[in-house]
Amino acid sequence: MSESGLPDGPWIGSQKWRKLLFAHYPADFNNLRGLIPSEFEIDRFDGDAWVGFVPFVMQGVRFRGLPSVPYVSSFLELNLRTYVTYRGHPGVYFFSLDANRSLAVWAARTFFHLPYFRASMSLHPETHGLRYISDRTDRRGNLYGERGRFDCSYHGKQPIETCQGDLIDWLTERYCFFTRTNDGRILRGDIHHAKWPLQACEAEFRVNTLAPSLGVTVRDASPLLHYSEHLDVRVWPIQCVN
Repeated sequence: MSESGLPDGPWIGSQKWRKLLFAHYPADFNNLRGLIPSEFEIDRFDGDAWVGFVPFVMQGVRFRGLPSVPYVSSFLELNLRTYVTYRGHPGVYFFSLDANRSLAVWAARTFFHLPYFRASMSLHPETHGLRYISDRTDRRGNLYGERGRFDCSYHGKQPIETCQGDLIDWLTERYCFFTRTNDGRILRGDIHHAKWPLQACEAEFRVNTLAPSLGVTVRDASPLLHYSEHLDVRVWPIQCVN
């Protein structure tokens, strides 16, 4: 990390994240410990580990200096994630990333070693917000006898402010992800963006089997909900850090 707070070296690409929902639940730490590589320390806030469900629209994916390619640069994405630290550096650990573009799934699995899965997905406006539906069709992502499905309506409300060190800031202001390859390499992907412009949020979950499809256990509790209409992101090259 440079003195400016940006990752070292030049950024190589950019993305636009739109109409994003954060739905966070406290999680079973022992369950997560059995699913996450031992190299990663599972982060806890006031003793609790957290899991997030994050549906959004990915737009404008491009390499620096090149235009976006229409079919592959815009798609729907749905993440199931938790929070880890590796060698003192906090980041995101993904259990799954569902997307409705086969080429995006292939590229992310091949070059970023992330657990992307193909899904049938749709996003439709409703009277009071959006309805986001995902049905995972990739068998690699349905490991525990449950198919990964998600059906949720949500809408943003009034803007909110977060403070450094509070729970919302801790959950959302994460600027890298970690993954472990099959041959034991630890990879880190850095990003940079402005502070999240968050809103309070209401949501109705009709179906959500993403967690059980991957063996993840969350508590039976009301989710912590937040919405963001848009965020522009710069991306740095993925690097081996072990």
